[in-house]
Amino acid sequence: MMLKNPATKYRPFPAVALSDRQWPNAVIATPPIWMSTDLRDGNQALIEPMSPEKKLRFFEMLVKIGIKEIEVGFPSASQTDFDFVRMLVEENRIPDDVTIIVLTQARDELIRRTVESAVGARRAIVHVYNSVAPVFRRVVFGMEQDEIVQIAVKGTQLIKSLVAQHPQTQWGLEYSPESFSTTELDFSKRIVDAVSAVWQPTPQNPMIVNLPSTVEASTPNVYADQIEWMCRHLERRESLVISVHPHNDRGTAVAAAELAVMAGADRVEGCLFGNGERTGNVDLVTLAMNLYTQGVDPGLDFSDIDAVRQLVEECNQLPVHPRHPYAGDLVFTAFSGSHQDAIKKGFEAMAATAAERGVDVDQLEWAVPYLPVDPKDLGRSYEAVIRVNSQSGKGGV
Repeated sequence: MMLKNPATKYRPFPAVALSDRQWPNAVIATPPIWMSTDLRDGNQALIEPMSPEKKLRFFEMLVKIGIKEIEVGFPSASQTDFDFVRMLVEENRIPDDVTIIVLTQARDELIRRTVESAVGARRAIVHVYNSVAPVFRRVVFGMEQDEIVQIAVKGTQLIKSLVAQHPQTQWGLEYSPESFSTTELDFSKRIVDAVSAVWQPTPQNPMIVNLPSTVEASTPNVYADQIEWMCRHLERRESLVISVHPHNDRGTAVAAAELAVMAGADRVEGCLFGNGERTGNVDLVTLAMNLYTQGVDPGLDFSDIDAVRQLVEECNQLPVHPRHPYAGDLVFTAFSGSHQDAIKKGFEAMAATAAERGVDVDQLEWAVPYLPVDPKDLGRSYEAVIRVNSQSGKGGV
């Protein structure tokens, strides 16, 4: 039963002291680095995880779309994941311009297994994490801050030692202070600085710092403040790639990711159509298409979005909602008569303008009411844009 006074059980999320924040004035003019975690975070959240065959089909689709950084599994967690990573490496299935990422907790035996899985790849990133938030320190681990820092430092030292034994692979490091968004900012800075001091990144060989909203607990503007604060205060910032991994617990992961990029994030981790633990990860399709509709090339190709959606639905065994932005069956369909009338007039006006100027209609600025993007750009036809039902009235006739 919901409480009459929820303040007795829940506390409002504290604001960040950042009176001179700069991100509200930023404009996103270039896409972030995209990292797909469909095969790891997305896969581990499925009722029935993907078979190796499905994972391979998914991997090949991600490559075709244009994603260059792909988290391919949690190889220390299962033999299936380990074998999948080895198959990608040994069968030379990783394109030269694609980097694989393998996730591990900051535990010695898991780190060793993880590095072993990726040996021989052209490029591989070891993604190591440990939980740092107060509730984890107190409830899960029973550790103080110094002990949590040592877990991250020792894990990084071991990774650095192990990868040095395999110079045929170009290794990178990604460090995640798990539950960053619910952790004290000064402690997050302290632990990230300690890890980068061990790894010693350079601008030519940067270290990825992932600042996840592991559980989305605030409004997106607060997350943006946290990202801007970290970007200002982290040591060796010029040698770091700041990544974000928003979850969707409050339903605002897309906004959180966009504001985080405005606040200085260089990279976004997520899944196609928002799959992932609980309410899911941020949706990379929506993020990319939001950029596209602002005239920014996202660097990802969704020219046949239905084919992408169908493969994702088959592999995940989860449907994409018919109202899902850009990809749902009904997102370009109008039932209301007034909407149908406006859309029809919009198409007619564009056709008339194109004829008057003697150009193809695709050369005109898109201006059709109720349609934020041309369905044809996504491989959709116009046939299903207008459907008649009891709400259509004479405007749709």
